[in-house]
Amino acid sequence: MVSNRDIIGSYDQLKPGDAIEAFHGSVLVHRGPITDVAPDQDLLWILDTLTGSRRVLDTSELEIVRLPTHHREVLVGLPGY
Repeated sequence: MVSNRDIIGSYDQLKPGDAIEAFHGSVLVHRGPITDVAPDQDLLWILDTLTGSRRVLDTSELEIVRLPTHHREVLVGLPGY
């Protein structure tokens, strides 16, 4: 699985619709599609499939990995989003 990882070095490479995993150390803490980005503030918002809620992530504290296209999840029609 490590060979499938696309570790993001510059967050201006990310855009809404990209699916990511966020790690703190070696622990997976968030996974899901990006809904919004603010690269100048090191922030991005995702629909976290681990918790089922929308999350804002401070990318300065996390390692962000873009998932390959065939792993991306589509969440349509979630209440409140």
